[in-house]
Amino acid sequence: MSVDTGGKVILREHFHQAAWNEPLIVELGRAGRRGVVPPDAGEELRSQVGDVLGGTPVGLRRRQPPVLPELSQPEVVRHYTRLSQMVLANNVAVNLGLGTTTMKYNPLINEVLSRSPKLTELHPAQDESTVQGILELLYRFGEMLSEISGMDRFTFQPAGGSQGILANALMMRAHHAANGQASQRDEVITTIFSHPANAAAPATIGFKVITLYPGREGYPELDALKRAVSERTAGLMITNPEDTGIFNPQIAEFVRVVHDAGGLCAYDQANANGILGVTRARDAGFDMCQFNLHKTFSVPHGCMGGAVGATGVQKDLTAFLPSPTVEFDGSRYYLDSRRPASVGAIRSGLGNVQSVLKAYAWVRSLGAEGLREAAHMAVLNNNYLAAKVTAIRGASLSFADENPTRRLEQARYSWERLAAETGVHTMDVHNRMIDFGVQGYFTSHHPWLVPEPFTLEPAESYTQEELDEFAAVLERVADEAYSDPETVKTAPHRSTAAAPVPRAQEHPAMTWRAFQELRRQGLV
Repeated sequence: MSVDTGGKVILREHFHQAAWNEPLIVELGRAGRRGVVPPDAGEELRSQVGDVLGGTPVGLRRRQPPVLPELSQPEVVRHYTRLSQMVLANNVAVNLGLGTTTMKYNPLINEVLSRSPKLTELHPAQDESTVQGILELLYRFGEMLSEISGMDRFTFQPAGGSQGILANALMMRAHHAANGQASQRDEVITTIFSHPANAAAPATIGFKVITLYPGREGYPELDALKRAVSERTAGLMITNPEDTGIFNPQIAEFVRVVHDAGGLCAYDQANANGILGVTRARDAGFDMCQFNLHKTFSVPHGCMGGAVGATGVQKDLTAFLPSPTVEFDGSRYYLDSRRPASVGAIRSGLGNVQSVLKAYAWVRSLGAEGLREAAHMAVLNNNYLAAKVTAIRGASLSFADENPTRRLEQARYSWERLAAETGVHTMDVHNRMIDFGVQGYFTSHHPWLVPEPFTLEPAESYTQEELDEFAAVLERVADEAYSDPETVKTAPHRSTAAAPVPRAQEHPAMTWRAFQELRRQGLV
């Protein structure tokens, strides 16, 4: 993208993505090729270790070695370099359209830190005396998040936001069980624009879920909550601001109503990027909360990998935290697994420790003032972009009639008018944007209460020029929808992926073996 002397954004008209038609790695290579030949262990080491498989039951042993690809180092490097050229990832494209995901710049220096052998060579079962550094980091970062949220203790064990929400649901259930009310309090209240895991996680462990829908201004009304609570209420699990970008100004009253009914309140802070240093979970009275380090705290999102759902609780709930917890006795850090009230391990080990290190480094580099400035900049970026998007023909802001201004770090828009007037739908616009070297946007979670939705979230690290480029691409595609709708409907045209083939959509393959079978049958 460039800007001419008149300040007009010049789009990437001649962008064309690399298309290597690259096979899967399991289809590459030849028998006997090696990238690395590990050294022989030697007789002395073998004699000391003994038969390492001797204790493995026969029924758990493979009858045949796994069929793994055998490639040389150059083949591996070329393969993954080609794949990297076939995506519009955060390092090569503007990704601010992935609303509710908080895609931002992830400092590459933090990648260097996380790859240090001092961390990568650690073993989960090492003696505590040899891992004092990483235990101290986990303990101290927990204290930082406690200050940011107002909670008293944190765990980094959950491997993502959904697991953090699950941990909160488990602790909610354990709390009521400890009070002898587990069978009575079997209902959890959430909202339709909260992240879906706030309904799914409690449902998986047996809770009944009551979902509140938005009122006229885009957020649930207090009277609806009052009708939902009862003696069966276990708690409230809510995202705020919700995925529409709308902050519920009555959130403290919501918490009070649930507390008065005997329930607990869990704050899903996956959308916290616009409120860091501005408001805290404890300020609204919440009992527990969860942050996504792979979003708000600048850890790469990683396509669902390397995530951390940092989960915090107030003091009276610390006994229920997942085990082990990291403790400090004034002279040493240690792991405490002797916790009878704990909900147990949410996952193995201490979680994705490398991601915790990246988040720790990010917070240390910004400090308290920097975190608040990041939140302010994210809100400013969002409202700047909103002014541009709502001026585009065919686009509108959800709930704008009753609530035109209250949006924080993201916003949910609608192409309802565009679809009605041109027949071009939101996914058509998404696909056409790729032709201009800009990653398409996230529509919304289902159900699509906002017709033809698209959700944008420009975090603090995007420049004004990048916001202008993104808006200009949207405007160009909208203009094309009115003048040449078929070009939009059949997009993308200059990408590695062509428009979806109906035949392939009818036969989705979730594994490589399933894909091979469909290909053998000529279905894809």
